[in-house]
Amino acid sequence: MRKIIIGVMGPGEKATAVDLENAYELGKLIAQAGWVLLTGGRNVGVMNAASQGAKSANGLTVGILPDANPDGISDAVDIALFTDMGNARNNINVLSSDVVIAFGVSAGTVSEVALALKGKKQVILLSDDEQSKVFFKNLSPENIYVVRSTKEAIATAKAILNKNFDHS
Repeated sequence: MRKIIIGVMGPGEKATAVDLENAYELGKLIAQAGWVLLTGGRNVGVMNAASQGAKSANGLTVGILPDANPDGISDAVDIALFTDMGNARNNINVLSSDVVIAFGVSAGTVSEVALALKGKKQVILLSDDEQSKVFFKNLSPENIYVVRSTKEAIATAKAILNKNFDHS
């Protein structure tokens, strides 16, 4: 049986303290659920915090890197995939994830959510921002789930996986 991959998408350099706290907690909860964490793999922002959280719970982490430079990898990434594709790697991030959890505000995160929705992926949006919720819900109401906490995000992911894969 293949492993479930949960993609966590959010800002890099512009991540807020709340983004980093949520990312760390999500990474930890994903690992505790026995899932694989997939991020953008860099040593900044949400990518790094989520990977650190997963490693704190002995989870497996995958990073999809935008370039071929090993210097910018999070030290909490177990498997680093070098794409040398820049932002085009965002499509790999979301299409390789069974469920995408996104939060924070950045152009990269918005592009990942849009690509996930275009690819008919289920996206959990951890957000209090009303404009974001309305915008993404209007794009694909059947594929967007809006939550307010990391624990609610994990519960929603479990429900999606149970519905789509009959296992979690």
